[in-house]
Parts: sequence; C-alpha cells; structure tokens
Amino acid sequence: MRKGLAGQRLVTVFLAGMLLFNYPVLSLFDRLELAFGFPLLYVYVFAVWAALIALVAWIVERGAR
Repeated sequence: MRKGLAGQRLVTVFLAGMLLFNYPVLSLFDRLELAFGFPLLYVYVFAVWAALIALVAWIVERGAR
C-alpha cells in the first residue's frame, strides 16, 4: 500500500510541475525586474525546478523506508 501512495504523490508532483511550468503561470514572472541580480523568470524556473527535485527525492526516500 505504501508504494501506491508514493506513486500517487509522484503523479501529483508531476502534475504540479506541469502546471507551474505552463504558459499562464510563467507569464506572471516574465518581467524586467531582477531578483538576486538575475531576471525574475530565471529565478522562478530554477527555484521551482529545485523544489520539484527535492519533493521527488523526499517522496522516493520516504517510500523506500
């Protein structure tokens, strides 16, 4: 039963990633403003990407126990 729950969580993370990298959401961050010296869109993309990788790692490690 634990594998099924981990699989469902991974699918949820995938769908969240699809939503967060979709055009309407990306267009919210496509501005000329800078964050930490980088364009806001780049900071958003790499932050979401890192968060998704961390979530997947957490789910897989938690499921392995």
